[in-house]
Amino acid sequence: MSLGQRVASDRELTRLLQIGVVLEEVVEARANRHIESMSEEERAALDEEIRDLLEDAAAESADHRARLEELIDDLDADTVGYEEIEALVREHYAATSPEDFDGVLYDQLCNEETAYKFYDDLITAIEEGEAEFGIDRDRVLSTLRRIRAEEEEGVEEVTGIMERRE
Repeated sequence: MSLGQRVASDRELTRLLQIGVVLEEVVEARANRHIESMSEEERAALDEEIRDLLEDAAAESADHRARLEELIDDLDADTVGYEEIEALVREHYAATSPEDFDGVLYDQLCNEETAYKFYDDLITAIEEGEAEFGIDRDRVLSTLRRIRAEEEEGVEEVTGIMERRE
């Protein structure tokens, strides 16, 4: 989903931050699902580098959610219903399931790239607007830039693992 327009109000910002929260929940769930769907033998045989990648991705997503929720809590705007946000994320970001990818690494790469693109678009939409928010604009952008940088590191980490395995 391309944001394509400027963020003009606390309500719009809140909605977009909520989308980020749900997107992070999806990423965390998918990483955990990969691990949990494996038999004990498969888990034992799973390469430590991949297991660490999935565990780190889940922990990072939980941290990102907490940072986004902190921003949402500090905004003086009504939140959008969870069901509506979940439907938006499913439609635009989580239309595939882990089984749709050829392997754990491809799924994780897709998750990292999707999150990176979302945060990149959100930052651009905020920067291109001139709206004042109920919380410090620089704080919002700083938080989002840190999260985007961490997603970019995730893309690079997964890509590096894939290249080493070719």
